[in-house]
Amino acid sequence: MCEHHHHHEYSKENDKLHLIKIILALILFILAIAVMPAGIAKVIIFLTAYIIAGGDVLIKAVKNIFKGDMFDENFLMFIATAGAFAIKEYPEAVMVMILYQIGEFLQEKAVEKSRRSISRLMDIRPDYANIEINGELTKVNPKEVKKDAIITVKTGEKIPLDGTVIEGHASVDTSALTGESAPKELNTGDSAISGCINTNGLLKIKVEKEFGESTVSKILELVEHAGVKKAKAENFITKFARYYTPAVVAGAFILAVIPPLILHTGFSIWVQRALTFLVISCPCALVISVPLGFFAGIGGASKHGILIKGACYTEALSNPDSVVFDKTGTLTKGTFKVTEIHPEGLTKQELLKMCAHAENYSSHPIALSLKEAYGEKIDSEKIKEIEEIAGNGVKANIEGSEILAGNSNLMKMFNIEFPLIDSAGTIVYTAKNRNFTGYIVISDEPKEDAKLAINNLKIFANQTVMLTGDSQKTANYIAQKLGIDKFYAELLPAQKVEKLEELIADKEKNKSVIFAGDGINDAPVLTRADVGIAMGGLGSDAAIEAADVVIMDDKPSKIAKAILIARKTMSIVKQNIIFALGIKALFLILGAFGIVTMWGAVFADTGVALLAVINSLRALKA
Repeated sequence: MCEHHHHHEYSKENDKLHLIKIILALILFILAIAVMPAGIAKVIIFLTAYIIAGGDVLIKAVKNIFKGDMFDENFLMFIATAGAFAIKEYPEAVMVMILYQIGEFLQEKAVEKSRRSISRLMDIRPDYANIEINGELTKVNPKEVKKDAIITVKTGEKIPLDGTVIEGHASVDTSALTGESAPKELNTGDSAISGCINTNGLLKIKVEKEFGESTVSKILELVEHAGVKKAKAENFITKFARYYTPAVVAGAFILAVIPPLILHTGFSIWVQRALTFLVISCPCALVISVPLGFFAGIGGASKHGILIKGACYTEALSNPDSVVFDKTGTLTKGTFKVTEIHPEGLTKQELLKMCAHAENYSSHPIALSLKEAYGEKIDSEKIKEIEEIAGNGVKANIEGSEILAGNSNLMKMFNIEFPLIDSAGTIVYTAKNRNFTGYIVISDEPKEDAKLAINNLKIFANQTVMLTGDSQKTANYIAQKLGIDKFYAELLPAQKVEKLEELIADKEKNKSVIFAGDGINDAPVLTRADVGIAMGGLGSDAAIEAADVVIMDDKPSKIAKAILIARKTMSIVKQNIIFALGIKALFLILGAFGIVTMWGAVFADTGVALLAVINSLRALKA
C-alpha cells in the first residue's frame, strides 16, 4: 500500500472528485433514510449512493477476478455488500462503502501533503564543462568529455567531472556530496570530485572518469533506482483477506446448501442465515479503523511537527533495530562557529579583532564565523592591503602591522614557530609581525538537543550509528560527545548506502533500520533505509522527497517522539484488529446457528466499526 503511495501522484482534481463522491453518496444516503418512504424509489436512491461510493471498489473486484486474484478486501466488500442488498439491508451496504471511501480519502490527503518535487536534486548536475579549443575556453556537454581531457573550473562553477588537479589552488564546497561542512582546499595533485562548487580560485583538472562513471552521476542514479529496494510492507487486511475471504465465502455457501440437504428442510431459512453470515463477515471495522488508526497517528505526529508519509512507515518506525544518522545538519547545526579562542600576548577580543579585519573582504564560511564572533563594526580604513594565499589563509596589513591568519601551512610558509594543535575543529593560526599570537578553533557544533536525542533513542533501538563524510577525528569527537554507539567517517554517498545495507543485513528479524539526514547526498540513503527521516526545516528538497518521515523543525530529539507516537498508533491498530476479529468470530458462530439475526449482524459490522473508529481517533492525541 505504501509503495503505491510513494510513487502515485494525487492531483487536486482527484481530491475534489473523491470528496464530491463522498458528499453526494452521504446526501443520497440521508435522503433515503430520513425522507423517502418504503418503495422502489428508496431502493433506487440507496443503489445510486452505493454505486457512487463503491463503484471503484466494485471495478477493482471485477478486474481482480479476471486476473485470478479475486480473494482480496475489494471482493469481500463486494460480495458482503451485495449480500446486504439481497436481504434488503440497503443502509448497511451503502454505509460500508461510504466509510471505506472516507478512510481512503484521509489516507490520500495525508500522503498528498507530504509530497515534494525531487527535481531540484538536478541542481547538482553540472550544465557544462570548460575545454580549451584553439586557445579559447569553450563550454561543452560534460557527457561529451573523454577521459584524460583537461577541463578548467572557474570561481562559482561546479566541477563537472571527477579528476586530478594539475594546476591551480582553490577552496571547494563539497557539502552537497559528502555532507562535510568545512570547505575543502584543493591543490595540485589532489583529487577533485564532480558536483562540488569552486568557491574561489582557478583549477585545471585532468579528467579521470567519464560522466557516466562520475560521482555526481552515481548519486543521481542511486536516487533514481534505490526505490526498488525499498522494504515492502503489505497491508494486514490484504494478507488476511487471502485466507479470510475464501473461508467466509465457502462457509456461507456451505451454510446455504449443506444443512437443508442433510436436514431435509427448506432452503429459505438457510439462505437467510448464509446472507446474515456474509453481512457479519464484511471487514468494515478493519477496512475503516486500520487505515484510520494510522491516519490518526499521522495526524497526532503532525501536531508535533513530524510528518509521516504512510501507514507502513509508522509500522516500521515503531520497532527500530538501529537508528542511523548523518552528521552535518542532522546532529550538528551545519554552520561554523568560533568555539575556542587561545591568544598569546593579547586579549581574546584583540585576537578576534585582528582576524576579523584580516578576513574582512572574504565570504568564506570561516571568515564569516570570525566576523560574527567579533561582533563589532570593522573599520576598513585600518586595512591597507590584503593578500589571499590560496588554500592556506590571508596576509594583511592592518594599522601598519603584518597580520597572518590561516592554517599550519601558512605558519610554515613564513617560518613562524607555533604549537601544532590537535583538534576536531578547524584551526585558524595567527601571527603579528611574524610572531605567533595564538589560535582560534572554529567548529560545527552539535544541536542543543542532539545528546538528548541519542539518550532517548537508546531506550527504543539496539544501537545508534553515525555515517559522515567528515574526517575521522571530527566524527570521533562528535560520537564521543553525544554518546553514539558506532560511527563511520570519510564516506561518499555510495559508501553510505553500502554501510546502511550492511546494517540492514545484520538487523534483528521484524525490526527496521532508520536513517536520518538532511542533505542532497543523503537522498540515496534515505530511500534505501526501512524508514528515511529528513530534517525538513533546513533539509534539501531532495532529502525531503526521498524520506518517509520529515522532522519539520530539524530537532533530532523529535525522532524518539516519532517512534513513541508510532508505537502508540500500532498498539491502537492491534487493539482494533483483535477486537474486530474477536467479535466477528463470535457473531459468525452465533449467526451460523441462527442465534443472531440481521440486527446482530449489523452490530457485528457497523457497531464494531464505529467503536474501532472511536478507538482509532485516540491516536490523534499521541
